[in-house]
Amino acid sequence: MIDCVENRLLTSRRSLLLGGASFAAWAYLPKFARAADGRDPRLIVVILRGALDGLSTVAPIGDPDYAGLHGSIALAADGAHPAIMLDSFFALHPAMPEFARMYRDRHAAVIHAVATPYRDRSHFDGQDVLESGYAGPGRVQSGWLNRALEALPRGERVSSALAVGPTTPLVLRGNAPTVGWAPVALPHADDDTAMRLVDLYRHRDPALAMALSQGLQLDKAASGADMKPKPGNAVAQMRQVARGAAKLMAADDGPRIAALAFDGWDTHAKEGGPVGRLAFLLGGLDGALAELETGLGERWRDTVVVVATEFGRTARINGTDGTDHGTGTIALLAGGAVKGGRVISDWPGLKLANLYEGRDLKPTADLRSVIKGVLQGQFGLSDRVLAETVFPDSAGARPMQGLVA
Repeated sequence: MIDCVENRLLTSRRSLLLGGASFAAWAYLPKFARAADGRDPRLIVVILRGALDGLSTVAPIGDPDYAGLHGSIALAADGAHPAIMLDSFFALHPAMPEFARMYRDRHAAVIHAVATPYRDRSHFDGQDVLESGYAGPGRVQSGWLNRALEALPRGERVSSALAVGPTTPLVLRGNAPTVGWAPVALPHADDDTAMRLVDLYRHRDPALAMALSQGLQLDKAASGADMKPKPGNAVAQMRQVARGAAKLMAADDGPRIAALAFDGWDTHAKEGGPVGRLAFLLGGLDGALAELETGLGERWRDTVVVVATEFGRTARINGTDGTDHGTGTIALLAGGAVKGGRVISDWPGLKLANLYEGRDLKPTADLRSVIKGVLQGQFGLSDRVLAETVFPDSAGARPMQGLVA
C-alpha cells in the first residue's frame, strides 16, 4: 500500500505544465558538432523505474550463495529454461536473447554491483538521485543529461533531444533560458485541443509554443498505425516507444540524444524466475533494444544505449516469491559503439558478511562513473565538466575507461 501511494505522489511530482500522461515529449536544441573522426554519435538513456532485480537479470551463478538466497526465482544453467551463460560466472536471463546476441557480437556489456550514491530505499528519492545526478535527493530542478547537453559544442539548430515516458524524464529537464529549449509532455488530446495550447503559449512563451508545435508534428511521424500497441500491453509499449525513437533518431536532422522511461519494475510479489512477471518485462526490454538496433540502421554503429534503474533489490527473496527494495544492481550498455562482450564487476560476494546491511548486493561501482565514461567516450566531455556540472561534487567518481570502442 505504501508503494502505491508513493508511486502516485511520484507521478504527481513529475507532472509538467501541460499535465497528462503521454509517451512522447520533445526538445529543441542546438545540434552538437560532429566528431572530428567523422562519427555522428548518439546516446539513448533507458530508465527502468521501480528498481530492477539485477541478481535475476544477470545472475552470478558461480557464486555458491546465490541459489540459496534467491530460492525459487534463482536462475540456473540447466533445466527447462536455462540462463544464457555470459562467462563462467555470470548468466543472462533467458528472456533476453537479443541482448545476448549483441553481447556475443561485442556490442553489449554489463556493469554489475553498481549503484548511485543513494543508500536508502525510497523509489521517490532514488529516482530523483538517478535522474538529477546529484549525490542526494531534493535538488531536482534539472537532470544530468540536460546539463551534459548544455556542455556539448554548438552547431546548426535541429531537433536533437528526445524524451519519452509517461512524463518527461527528469534526466532531460532543465531551465529553458539557459539551454535554449523547452521540454513538453504531449497530452492525450485531439488536434484542436493541442493547437489551442500552442496558441495559448505562442504569446506567453514562444519557445514552449515552438517546442510543442514541433512535438505534435513529430508525434504524428513517430506513431503510425503499425506502432500502436494494444492497451495495457507493457511489452508492446516498450517496443513501440523504441521503434518511434529509432525512426526519428535515424534521420540526419533528427535527435542525437534520447531518454526513455519504462515503469513497472517493482517486483515485490510473484517476480518469477526464468518465466513469470520479470521475464515478461525483460522480454519487452530486450525487444526494445532490438527495435533500436533495427530502426537506427547504420546509425547503430555510433550509438550507445545505457539502461539504468534507481536501485537494486534484496539478495534474499521474500515470503511472496518476490524481492524487496535493495541497493546494488546492474547497468546495461548496448550499441555499435560499445566495447562489449564483457561483464565488468568487482564482485563483492553474497555471503551474509559481504551483503550491504546484511540484505543487499553491496555496490562496488558508482553508476555516475559508468555514465561519465560513456559521455566522455561519446562526446569528449572533460573530467572537470563531468565532475562539476553534469554530476556536481562527484570528483571522487572517476569516469570508467574503455566503455566506448
